[in-house]
Amino acid sequence: MSSFLFGFAAALLLSIGARDQLLVARLAHVLGATILLAALLSAIFTAGLMALAGDAIASMLPPAARQMLVAIALLVAAFELLWPNREKRPAEPTRSPFAAFVVLLARQWGDAARFLLFALAAATALPAYVAAGGAAGAGVALTGGWALGDDLERLPLRAYRLAMGGIVLLTGIILGLGARGIV
Repeated sequence: MSSFLFGFAAALLLSIGARDQLLVARLAHVLGATILLAALLSAIFTAGLMALAGDAIASMLPPAARQMLVAIALLVAAFELLWPNREKRPAEPTRSPFAAFVVLLARQWGDAARFLLFALAAATALPAYVAAGGAAGAGVALTGGWALGDDLERLPLRAYRLAMGGIVLLTGIILGLGARGIV
């Protein structure tokens, strides 16, 4: 149960202000509920894949290397959180939910929330619970972005992402130093 809750919290907190949430918010008035459905399906798919990948790779590693894998995944997640998002509002000529689904898959595949799900699955060895929690947490964040629409960008998302990036970076450094026996 704790793996589900950690996955839920990680995906929810790190999906706020993420590129996928912003895309859903920007297209909410154009595509309506179909963009939300595409976003939820992609969140389920990417959460499951990243959790399975984390578990599969971690099962091949000894415990110290597994801890270092988790630390590296956290550092990559922190880098993604700290990277500035300079995307502009998309011109949506196709109005295609499938095209939006593909773009959302690409954006979610390498975002901070999915890397943290990868790390949690590697650390806990319970990928199904991590995936379910991650999909639910990302779904809540995406639904919030869809409901807010254009109002989402009025929130201090950059400051929030920087704060979350700092927390994830510090956690990754501490875990990495612990895996090396320094801390």
